[in-house]
Amino acid sequence: MTTAPTNPDAQRPPASEPEAGAGDVVIRLRDVTKRFGGQTVLEALSLDVRRGETMVVMGGSGSGKSTTLRLMIGSLRPDAGSVELFGQNICTLDEDGLNSVRKRFGILFQSGALFNSMTLRENVALPLIEHTELDREIIEIQVQIKLELVGLREHADKYPSQISGGMKKRAGLARALALDPQILFYDEPSAGLDPVTSAEIDQLIVALSKKIGVTSVVVTHEMDSAFTIADRMAMLDKGRMLRVETRQWYEALRDEPAEQAAGRPESERLIRQFLRGDPEGPLTARRSSEGFERALFGDARPIERTPSVEATRRG
Repeated sequence: MTTAPTNPDAQRPPASEPEAGAGDVVIRLRDVTKRFGGQTVLEALSLDVRRGETMVVMGGSGSGKSTTLRLMIGSLRPDAGSVELFGQNICTLDEDGLNSVRKRFGILFQSGALFNSMTLRENVALPLIEHTELDREIIEIQVQIKLELVGLREHADKYPSQISGGMKKRAGLARALALDPQILFYDEPSAGLDPVTSAEIDQLIVALSKKIGVTSVVVTHEMDSAFTIADRMAMLDKGRMLRVETRQWYEALRDEPAEQAAGRPESERLIRQFLRGDPEGPLTARRSSEGFERALFGDARPIERTPSVEATRRG
């Protein structure tokens, strides 16, 4: 019996999508470099986030994910390169200009970052009270709508101490939605949650994207979550951008047979190991080598204090 010839490209990830036009991009990072003291945390990093998509930024601990997020929201400024939101280079804006841009996006922090002395209703109302001139009756309607979107309307009068970790994440998301943002930033939305609650948060992110068409940037190293919510995925390693591709490209790379993946470049084998959580591969080999060098020669680099927020006022 004859066997049909094997197509070596049949299981290869598809090629990259073409770059979006300028009008489709709402976040643009170009050649961004960030240093803390003598340590370079991000080096010449570039990334485009398109209108209405969910972009997952992933990588191991210390890869630069959180620093990238903080640059996007303007709490850090790059040492080189530019960060543009809605076509504006936020690196050149003063405090008033930056605050104006910040009203157009919302942030869900890891902990939810709720005010413990306020009820959920009061937490969600706070941005509307601070940044709009709406009547209290209109604000109350908006609060009810946002709490309903995340399934917490019946818990509006509870305090953060009276609800679970997953409910705190949802309440934080309701507050992030208060000003009807065009972009939502998520910092490890599944961190500290059980698998079922984590899946609920993932489904909520997907549902919000479909319902209100918001652009989402999600920083995570949880692969189950990433493959559930992503339209495209960006992989960071040691402060450099390894690859930006569609979710389907990453899925094909993850599922590629080991003997076929062995012929890939080291960067793609590194990505594949990260996606699969394999105990052996380029990542672990590199860590073992670096650990030996430190043990043998010591680490001569001084420990630097790295601020989570930098002053944006000039002069």
